[in-house]
Amino acid sequence: MAHIRLSNVSIDFPVFTTRSRGLLNTVLGLPMRDKARVEASGLRQVSVHALRDVSLLLRPGDRVGLIGSNGAGKTTLLRVLSGVYEPMQGELSFSGRIAALTDIMLGMDVDATGYDNIIMRGIVMGLTRKQAMGLIPSVEAFTQLGEHLQLPVRTYSQGMLLRLAFAVSTSVVPDILLMDEMIGAGDAKFFSQAKERINGLIEQVSILVLASHNEVILKSFCNRALVLKDGCVVMDGSVDDALAFHNIQQGVSP
Repeated sequence: MAHIRLSNVSIDFPVFTTRSRGLLNTVLGLPMRDKARVEASGLRQVSVHALRDVSLLLRPGDRVGLIGSNGAGKTTLLRVLSGVYEPMQGELSFSGRIAALTDIMLGMDVDATGYDNIIMRGIVMGLTRKQAMGLIPSVEAFTQLGEHLQLPVRTYSQGMLLRLAFAVSTSVVPDILLMDEMIGAGDAKFFSQAKERINGLIEQVSILVLASHNEVILKSFCNRALVLKDGCVVMDGSVDDALAFHNIQQGVSP
């Protein structure tokens, strides 16, 4: 049975401030004997607490919206759930196939053909080569790229590349789907096709986690929501209650 469990998960990112970067540059330019003396005294590490002590259990049927201001930790949490970031503290466990529409270009090679990229991307998504080759007809039909699929993708326009990456990423129905906003790129025709394809995918997955600033989207797709602030989950409840809580925090009148 599909699930994701986070227990007291924390993620820190080391960063350089103007002061620490200046100090580092100074150290690198010193003679060896002086450099050794500064290194011996130690450099002060500056870190951003991207996630702090997050505990979470997602079960089949959960359609979870992530709510929060920019920098609250929504994207970092999605990347932890997808396995891109390994927790520095705490534990992550899961069961089921996970697909993340946070980086649909992952696993693509611009020097390979469209057909080769379909196969490689499918393998990155956990398919066998034979299963990945089975994606080709549906990708051909959706993208309508025709003979372009025989060419290296570096010859594609940005719109063509987007259609190919999106088609492959949404060709496999996962148990758990992670999304950072809805697909909003491309022309009107592509957006309409993409929206219909995503809606069909969402209906089939066991668990959905969607980060969005759009209240209409959150209310349409989610039955539960988390509010994040400064890397912490400060509220976990219904979508309406979570949006109301977030709006109060932001000083927005109901």
